[in-house]
Amino acid sequence: MSTTFQIDTSTSRANPTPAPMKRLTVPRIRQRKVGGTTEEPIVMLTAYTARQAQLLDAHCDLLLVGDSLGQVIYGLPSTVPVTLEMMANHAAAVVRGSYHSVVVVDMPFGAYEASPQQAFESAARLLKESGAAAVKLEGGEAMAETVAFLTRRGIPVMGHVGLTPQAVNMLGGYMARGRSDAEAEKIVTDAKALDEAGAFAIVVEGVVEPIAIEVTQSVACPTIGIGASAQCDGQVLVTEDMLGMFERVPRFVKKYGNIAETIEQTAAKYAEEVRARSFPGEEQTYQPKA
Repeated sequence: MSTTFQIDTSTSRANPTPAPMKRLTVPRIRQRKVGGTTEEPIVMLTAYTARQAQLLDAHCDLLLVGDSLGQVIYGLPSTVPVTLEMMANHAAAVVRGSYHSVVVVDMPFGAYEASPQQAFESAARLLKESGAAAVKLEGGEAMAETVAFLTRRGIPVMGHVGLTPQAVNMLGGYMARGRSDAEAEKIVTDAKALDEAGAFAIVVEGVVEPIAIEVTQSVACPTIGIGASAQCDGQVLVTEDMLGMFERVPRFVKKYGNIAETIEQTAAKYAEEVRARSFPGEEQTYQPKA
């Protein structure tokens, strides 16, 4: 499976065109876990732009338009200030740039907690404006009624338990969760409640490994680990963290590249050539026709 590219002559940018490929669906993701086991782990990465989606799409089962864009794209101190408009705009770009992956968009803080009705209005807006296939929301038992309300109305929901970044002010930081017996029990209970409410998958973030494994074994839907366990049914990372765009990342991140260094070195070379007047050269300028 691959995406072919066409040159849009009006912008000189590559736009994807669909190759013989069918986009995955939420039911197919849910069906990957059979009898408590997922034979082939589910691959998910974050994406915030059309070009990023083009590059990641063929390698992923799910693309998450995460509210982490608040920090990664906008330089905000947390995900709390992220708005519905931000999420809808970036999700629409990711949908336009992909043809294979299921696109899931985060519900931002304050857009769903008040009531199931509020959550439906926010989710409906996100899906209508972006074309994404599903939404993700944080919280366990407290959100089970909302998850059930949405799924009964045709909106697929991915849950999120453990370390929930939108609750950072209540949690007091980004520490691993599940170290105490009470907290561990709550994480498992939260996951079960979301599963029973109809979540098609659950992100398990920043949870000590034995609890992440217990969660995975306790729910029928797939679990997607981030700082959890390789025994989860799938994995997700923030793409910029995985690519090495930032010097400081959470301990659970594995850097598969050093894109920050490549960008810095390339920018330095460009600046050097501009200052030396060696760029642009003849091949980058338009000369009079003979």
